[in-house]
Amino acid sequence: MKIIAYSYTEPLLEAAPAPEIWGQEVDRTYQDLGGRQQLQQLLKDCETEPVKYLLIQRFEELGDTLQQVCSHLAQLENLGVEIIVQAETEPLNRKNLLQILAEIQRSQHSRSIRKGHARNRIKSRIPPGKAPYGYRRGKDCYTIDKTTAPTVKDFFEHFLIYGSLRGSVRYLAKKYNKKISVSTGRRWLTNPAYRGDLEYQNSQVISNTHVPIISREEAAQIDRLLRRNRCLSPRSASAPRSLAGLAICAECKSPMTVAKVTSYRKEKEYLYLRPINCPKQPKCSGLSYDEVLQLTIAGICRDLPDAVAGLQMPNMNGIKAGIVRAIASKQEIIEQLSALIDSGILDTETAEFRAYKIRTEIAELQSKLAQLPPVNLRETAQTVSLPQFWLDLSESERRFYFREFINRIEIVRENTNWKLQIIFIF
Repeated sequence: MKIIAYSYTEPLLEAAPAPEIWGQEVDRTYQDLGGRQQLQQLLKDCETEPVKYLLIQRFEELGDTLQQVCSHLAQLENLGVEIIVQAETEPLNRKNLLQILAEIQRSQHSRSIRKGHARNRIKSRIPPGKAPYGYRRGKDCYTIDKTTAPTVKDFFEHFLIYGSLRGSVRYLAKKYNKKISVSTGRRWLTNPAYRGDLEYQNSQVISNTHVPIISREEAAQIDRLLRRNRCLSPRSASAPRSLAGLAICAECKSPMTVAKVTSYRKEKEYLYLRPINCPKQPKCSGLSYDEVLQLTIAGICRDLPDAVAGLQMPNMNGIKAGIVRAIASKQEIIEQLSALIDSGILDTETAEFRAYKIRTEIAELQSKLAQLPPVNLRETAQTVSLPQFWLDLSESERRFYFREFINRIEIVRENTNWKLQIIFIF
C-alpha cells in the first residue's frame, strides 16, 4: 500500500511546509513552489505505479482554478487513488461536494487577490486604500500634497520641540483648524509613510519608496520621545513643567503633581509639588517647585558624571559603522541584480522577489540604526553637568533633558527637613 503526499506553496504568500506536517510515514513527497511541475509528475507516476493514498492539506492545492481542481480530482479517482485532506473533517462525497467546491472557489478567489497584492509589494507599489494625510496617490508611489503636507510637517516639528502629543494635537486644531484625535496623532508619528517608507499588511517595511515629509534623524528622535513618554501618564507627558511626572514622595509613595497658587488681586503665582493620593493623616505637605527644581539641577551636576562613568557601554560608533556597512553591502547586491538578469542567471520575477527581500532587510537595519543613541552619552553628561548649561533653558527644553536622564526624583522627608534622591534611567 503506497502512500504519497503533495503540497503546493505560493512563494509570494507563504513558506514551504515542513516535511513532518503529514504526521505519518509517506513513500514519496511531491512539492511545488509557484508552479505545477511536481503535480504533473505525480499524475504520471500514479499511472505507472499503483498508489493507495494521496495526502494533501487543502483541495485547492490541486489546481489554480476550480476547473483544474475538479479535473485533477476526477483523474485521481479514475486511477483508484484515495485522497486524504488534513484540513477537512469529512471526506469528499456527494453530500458535501457542493459545499467543498464553493469553499474551493472562495479560496481560489481570495488567493488570487492576495497574489495581486503580493506582486505589488514585490514591485514596491503603494498598497490599496486612501493615501495618508499629506500625500496623494500617484501612479506607482505617493506624491506630496502641497496643500496638506505643511500641516503634517508643522505637527511633527511641534512634537519634536515640546515632546507632547496632546499639545501637538491641540496646536494643530488651533493653528490650522485641523482636528484629529490623540490616537490619530500617534499613528502619524509612527507611520512609515511620512518617513519615505511603505508598510504593508504583513508588517514588512520597504524603505525609500517616495519623498519623505520628515528626515531619518527627526524620525529617530520622535521614536525616542515616544519610548520615553511611554513610562509617564498621558497628562504628565504633555505637562508644561519640567518636573511633571518625575517627582515621587518617598514617604507615602504617591506621585506628585504641580499645583499653581495665586494671591488675591496679584498677578504673581506660586508653584508647589503636592502628592496626588497621599494616604497619611495628616497628609504629606507640598514643597516649593522652584526649590525642588534648583536642587534637582544641583543633583544632576553633582551625580551624573559619576553615574555615567560607572557604566560599561558598548562602542556605539563601532556598532553604527557595522550597521552602515551592512546596509551598503545589501545595496550593492540590489545593484548587481540587473546584471544577473541581463546574463540570464536570474529571471525578472526572481530578481524582483530577491530585491524585495533585501529591501525589507535594509529597512530592519535602518530601524536598528535609528534606535541607537544619537550622541555620545559621556560627552553629553559632561555638558549637562555644568550649572551654566541650565541657566537659559526654557521649561520645555529643561523637561527634555530631565526625561533623557532621570527615571524619577524621590522626595525623602526627615522630620521637618527633606532631601532629594535622583534615580537615573541607567
